[in-house]
Amino acid sequence: MNILVLGGGGREHALVWAFSQNPKCDALFAAPGNAGIAAIAECVELDPCDSERVVEFCDAQSIDFVVVGPEAPLVAGVADALRDAGILTFGPSAAAAELEASKAFTKEICAAVGAPTAAHATFDDLASAEAYLAEAGAPIVVKADGLAAGKGVTVAETMEEAQAALTQLFAEPGARVVLEEMLRGEEASLFVLADGDTILPIGSAQDHKRIGEGDRGPNTGGMGAYGPAPVLTPGIEARAIAEIVAPVVAEMARRGCPYQGVLYAGLMIEDGVPRLIEFNARFGDPEAQVLVMRLGAQLLDLCLATARGELAETSVTWADDHALCVVMAARGYPGSYASGEAIGGLDTAEEPGVRVFHAGTKRVDGTIRSAGGRVLSITGRAPTLAAARDRAYEAVDRIHWPGGVCRRDIGWRALGKDAG
Repeated sequence: MNILVLGGGGREHALVWAFSQNPKCDALFAAPGNAGIAAIAECVELDPCDSERVVEFCDAQSIDFVVVGPEAPLVAGVADALRDAGILTFGPSAAAAELEASKAFTKEICAAVGAPTAAHATFDDLASAEAYLAEAGAPIVVKADGLAAGKGVTVAETMEEAQAALTQLFAEPGARVVLEEMLRGEEASLFVLADGDTILPIGSAQDHKRIGEGDRGPNTGGMGAYGPAPVLTPGIEARAIAEIVAPVVAEMARRGCPYQGVLYAGLMIEDGVPRLIEFNARFGDPEAQVLVMRLGAQLLDLCLATARGELAETSVTWADDHALCVVMAARGYPGSYASGEAIGGLDTAEEPGVRVFHAGTKRVDGTIRSAGGRVLSITGRAPTLAAARDRAYEAVDRIHWPGGVCRRDIGWRALGKDAG
């Protein structure tokens, strides 16, 4: 098969790496890709959100299968355009991707099926939101309604923090904001494939959103992840699917916009009870790196089964192991940061059980240089979570990048429990 992966981050590098190991894969393309992806696929200067050009490229290169990585092309309707052109595609329609594009829409769907989630209210103007805030008080969660690259959420412990978040969000023309109850418990991510009818769980992970150790500081796109998530026991996972995921997928089909692709449910778990925080319409980043390390080449078969509507005849093969991902970011991220810094030691960082997935890199005159905020995703796989952590951090220490920073406590919740 000739395969095209849309996107150019760490998630897409992980997907390309997995697909490249499957014998079904012949020619592999990525648009736009990055310096790491270029080592195993042909990178194409193509805007993933430009439906017309993506379809033209697929026709010219006889592309058999397209996997849409990021959320923006999904919301832009690229998957719709590809399917209309008769090209097998993995990723939800624009209508189905509203589960990520609009938090207000997700709340509406949850209300329709009785899926447990946080109490909330949606506002189109600052004054109404401030009036609600004055009555509800803090702590409270302030969310941009639309896409925000994982950073449009403020968990406000005080009224001052909440007010500042509201003022910032409503400074944007046409802003829509959701204020919701702050859920307590432990957060985990559940990933399922859906082909419109059938649901197939493919793993869990726990992400670290905050920039600082001990989960302090501002939210980022994700500074690391590990999986499987210990808190998401088989019983709790079954309950989350029965009470949240399955009813939502059924409701989407009932509304005429069946969900096809990966559905990522962010859950808060307290006393064994899962409640929905939000949905994402694509693999997480860096959670994808953790899932891919454990799934390997079979991920292509799973994505193909999803796109073809064959999940009812499909199963996942798991090893009894763990994976942990450490994100190296440019110093200053998520604020201002330098770009174009040379990165060395990447060849020596990789070894059996360790992969360095590129997120924001470019090759200039033979040298890998930083080209973004989150730059590398160093991922280890091992029989235990502690061993996976050790492999990942040993690889981090073999990378030469003075301007790079990372958290040194990825997995601390689970590993702390183990130590206790």
